[in-house]
Amino acid sequence: MNARLTMALDFLRKNGAGIAVEILVNFLGPFLIYDFTKKDLGDVGALIASSAPPIAWSLLEFARKRRVDAVSMLVLAGIALSLLAFVGGGGARFLQLREKLVTALIGLVFLGSAAIGRPLIYQLARATILRRNPSELESFEAMRDNSYFRRTMMIMTLVWGFGLLAEAAVAGALVFTLSIRNYLLVSPVVGYATIGGLSLWTWWYARRQRRKGEARRAAEEALRATSPSP
Repeated sequence: MNARLTMALDFLRKNGAGIAVEILVNFLGPFLIYDFTKKDLGDVGALIASSAPPIAWSLLEFARKRRVDAVSMLVLAGIALSLLAFVGGGGARFLQLREKLVTALIGLVFLGSAAIGRPLIYQLARATILRRNPSELESFEAMRDNSYFRRTMMIMTLVWGFGLLAEAAVAGALVFTLSIRNYLLVSPVVGYATIGGLSLWTWWYARRQRRKGEARRAAEEALRATSPSP
């Protein structure tokens, strides 16, 4: 328990500022902007104005990192789709629905990549390793043709795809059951809970599969060691 608490505190020390900025930009900022501009701009105008901070922040982060890989391309696609969501007019409800289509479309990209046998999780994991631990990239790529490894990547991709579609469906239902003001409070919580839950599951499942792989390789080595030489 103490070790876990220490890890949690260390994580907060390293990432606390970033988390605070994320909350300000993606949660408090849009809500406050909508609240203050609704009277003058109306629901649609206030919603468009409230979308400015998260889109601007995403563009700033993309420009700051200046990397073109699977992760950054997915982020950039999300930004482009978010901008397109505000084109075409319509009422506030349909504006909110079009925005949530971004999540649904990304979920479909995950499922589509699994359908053609090129699971997106593999590309995202590869890009992450290349950023953080380039020395581990060769050993990661060496597992690409391993059937157990490919199955793991496929399952992860499917879980993320269906998870994002489920989040979009829940958010879509909330659009028609909550006021716009309450939706701006609840929707980010649903989104962060979904991403957090999927990330936690991914971490657990990857560790589980890694342990199973290590045990399988150890058993194979033991079998070879005890087998009589030809």
